[in-house]
Amino acid sequence: MTEIYYTISPEIFQKYPGYVRGIVVANHVKNQPSPDELVALLRKAEEELRTRLKIENLLEEPYIKSWRDAFRAFGAKPSDFRSSIEAMSRRVLRGDPLPSINALVDIGNIISLRHLVPTGGHAIDHLTQDISLRLATGQEIFVPFGSDQVEHPTPGEVIFAEGNTVLTSKWTWRQANHTLTLLETEAIEFNVDGLLPVTPQEVEQICAEITSVIGQFCGGDMRSELLSQEHPRMKLMCLLNN
Repeated sequence: MTEIYYTISPEIFQKYPGYVRGIVVANHVKNQPSPDELVALLRKAEEELRTRLKIENLLEEPYIKSWRDAFRAFGAKPSDFRSSIEAMSRRVLRGDPLPSINALVDIGNIISLRHLVPTGGHAIDHLTQDISLRLATGQEIFVPFGSDQVEHPTPGEVIFAEGNTVLTSKWTWRQANHTLTLLETEAIEFNVDGLLPVTPQEVEQICAEITSVIGQFCGGDMRSELLSQEHPRMKLMCLLNN
């Protein structure tokens, strides 16, 4: 039996004091095309965001500004590389509805919009190595979603990776093909990024909300854990060796 671990490197906490990441692990889920009830929740989250924010004031929102500052800190120009929550918010505030992809993906988008906190899911059915949030060396392999071209991250940027394979480039910017959430996905982990001013308590509440919504629409066995400077590592799963 092989144990797979999930770690956040010390450099992340040193560079971004107060950062925490909530992890929701769901096994034996039954993903599906989103039913009407879930799509309605997505549309409601979009409308609530439009009530809360205007696009001309987006950069003044502390939950957005913190990500622009974080990207700038590792050398990524925020106007060229937007965090997932900023890109999603901009689209919604322009009046463009988000496409319904499948239940698990839509759940992540709904929660992201409700809380203005990046909430991304990664299928873990086929993981074989430990995963980590860390600084890139520049030698890692990244195949962006929608492409078959191999790229390499910029040394020093924040990446989410399985071994030497990048799962998300520039922290929350762009996901790879490797762990996309598909209809056949049966195991998934959601990341909830708590960059100040988001508090650990808020991250825990969001994790509880994700667990509830997944249970409602996809079932499965779930657990959650908070990774922090004091607790930077968790056991993600166990693989049965052939």
